[in-house]
Amino acid sequence: MFPERFSNLPAYAFPRLRRLLDGHAPGGEVLHMTIGEPQHAFPPWVSGIIAEHAAGFGRYPPNDGTPELRAAFAGWLARRYGVEVDADTQLMPLNGTREGLYNAAMALCPERKGGGAPAILLPNPFYQVYMVAALSVDAEPVFVPATRDTGHLPDYTALPADTLDRAALAYICSPANPQGAVAGQDYWRDLIGLAERHDFQILADECYSEIYRDTPPPGALEVAAEMGAHPERVVVFHSLSKRSNLPGLRSGFVAGGPESIARMKQLRAYAGAPLPLPLQRAAEKVWADETHVVENRALYAEKFAKADEILAEVPGYAGPQAGFFLWLPVDDGEAAALKLWTETGVRVLPGAYLGRQVGGENPGTGYIRAAMVAPLEEMTRGLTRLRDCLYT
Repeated sequence: MFPERFSNLPAYAFPRLRRLLDGHAPGGEVLHMTIGEPQHAFPPWVSGIIAEHAAGFGRYPPNDGTPELRAAFAGWLARRYGVEVDADTQLMPLNGTREGLYNAAMALCPERKGGGAPAILLPNPFYQVYMVAALSVDAEPVFVPATRDTGHLPDYTALPADTLDRAALAYICSPANPQGAVAGQDYWRDLIGLAERHDFQILADECYSEIYRDTPPPGALEVAAEMGAHPERVVVFHSLSKRSNLPGLRSGFVAGGPESIARMKQLRAYAGAPLPLPLQRAAEKVWADETHVVENRALYAEKFAKADEILAEVPGYAGPQAGFFLWLPVDDGEAAALKLWTETGVRVLPGAYLGRQVGGENPGTGYIRAAMVAPLEEMTRGLTRLRDCLYT
């Protein structure tokens, strides 16, 4: 009855975590460090804008976004990356970037590539929607390890030529979830050059781009423009969820070449869920404001410093370059998560739940992921318990 390609699909990470932990009593005050749901305050004026435009809830929202919202997206890309895009043909609003990351495969992946079924390249570990998107279009997901040896980014250049010739799309997350690694200018140049030679598109998930220590991560569109790459080569995804602590506002966008965006718009007209008009009006202002983003980044800078202090003596610890996750080495992620829960009440995610076993190995098995989203004092308690339970 159900498509065979979904028959071996593992359970989503958080139901798996509940099965692992919920049959056991917590060993102390429960502290959640599993889900990357920002807990810093969002700009206080957002609520007022929504209330001011509340009458808009009585109208169907524009599927392609208000002109003002598209202009806000374009303005932000120009300020942040120095990239000029046409707000009418090269941008589309999203109801959160998960929608776009999934539907990009539906809209852009051909039925055949390189004489066979198309391949979609994925980092491993990865954001789970990438894999499901590949399976949904009957493409072969090619899992490429993102490990310490590769700088926690996938080395797509190491793939065989015949696989690259069948590649239609390549997902890449920078800053990376879960490892916090950043794709630098050289990484982007190598990947974009590879995509040019083998004619595949890059789907760049840049949702964590505004949480970093010192240097702003470069963007894929920025590097592609400098290289003079094909205008359809790179498609990027951004969101207010992490940048502005507004995961519930569901304001994201996709930017890319006119043909790619036209295809995604056509699909979205049938299958998308446009953002309600009052939320679009609020998002227009949030994308245009950087003051709250700088303040938010300062709060995360304190957390980076505190994590480095608490975990300095942990063997193999490397603080993230960006994002808000810690990717911590352990012997076995499931065993460590269960021990931490039953002995301290701290809840973390086994790294294997974010990876896929390939060739008998899952590159996430020897890690746990801890989110640094709670207030500083709570995060400090959680990391201290984690260190004392697992590493001393």
